Amino acid sequence: MTPTVSRLPWDQYFMRIAQVVASRSTCLRAQVGAVLVRNRSIVATGYNGAPAGMAHCTDVGCLLYKSEAPDGVVETNCFRTIHAEVNAIAQAARNGTSIDGADAYVTASPCVHCLKVLVNVGVRSIYYLRPYKIDRVREMLDQAGIAFVQVELPPDAPPETLPEGSPTGQVDGLS
Repeated sequence: MTPTVSRLPWDQYFMRIAQVVASRSTCLRAQVGAVLVRNRSIVATGYNGAPAGMAHCTDVGCLLYKSEAPDGVVETNCFRTIHAEVNAIAQAARNGTSIDGADAYVTASPCVHCLKVLVNVGVRSIYYLRPYKIDRVREMLDQAGIAFVQVELPPDAPPETLPEGSPTGQVDGLS
């Protein structure tokens, strides 16, 4: 009998990888991961943290500053941190990998600055896990025509279905 295997849909698969990428973050305020995908192949990853070779927030603390948007909203940002999306784009550029037409999978929806960069590099779709200030980027998303989709993950990994009569999961004597 052929075993039944439950496979994650592609969007959940890439989002779970983005979660693992986020675990490399050196930001003390939020761990965010990004995965850039073309034709169902990962072309670059990035997480938020300091530029390579520079002091990380986890080592020396955050260097926070406030900025004011045109509508008067004041935001606090970290001077040391590069966002996950920009780090993924930088990785692709450093390796000479085209990301035109790629899809971005990000554990938090992009800020306005990252969205502008994603638009300019030709990302066609942004998949995000949790919303982050979506009201601040909605108009830009509408103008850019980029698909913007929230991905919902199941609470646990998909159940592994073992072959019938095989309590250990071994098939044909293989372990």
